[in-house]
Amino acid sequence: METRHPVRAEEELLASIASGDRAAFGELYDRLAGPAYGLALRVLRDPALAEDAVQDAFLSVWRASQRYSARQGSAQAWVLMLVHRRAVDLVRRENRRSAGPLDELTLVGAEDASPDGVERARVRAALAALPERERQALALAYFGGLTQREVSARLGIPLGTVKTRTFAGLARLRDALAEPSRSAAAA
Repeated sequence: METRHPVRAEEELLASIASGDRAAFGELYDRLAGPAYGLALRVLRDPALAEDAVQDAFLSVWRASQRYSARQGSAQAWVLMLVHRRAVDLVRRENRRSAGPLDELTLVGAEDASPDGVERARVRAALAALPERERQALALAYFGGLTQREVSARLGIPLGTVKTRTFAGLARLRDALAEPSRSAAAA
């Protein structure tokens, strides 16, 4: 016969987690991960970001479970509040990253490329000469601070396509910026 363990209240699980009980953490996660993910997905509307929010929130549960107080509400409400806060933080971060239009990103990044005004102009011209798809991938990755995975999500294209466009764009930039040096050396 199978032995059944009594179902522990979530508040009791949090108390056990506070003393380092990994099994209690696993049990709490199993109970609340579904509702937590649903909440994060409603806020973020991006499955990968929702997973990140849930993971970060449960890491906070592990680290801060001793701060939970039943007087503030149920354990489930506390965990979901942590998920909601993390999801809102991620929304704000994504909004900051996508705040500037692509042309502004390109120009800001090009101005930072060199203190020499002539070199800045060369970089700007080389960027402007790139095909739009390559320029867009480079601007978001290098000047916008996005990872290639984030560029993929933002543009709605496969990660492999982002990598190909980035590689091709960098190769074209390298060649375009090397041309004046070659012609000066040949003269």
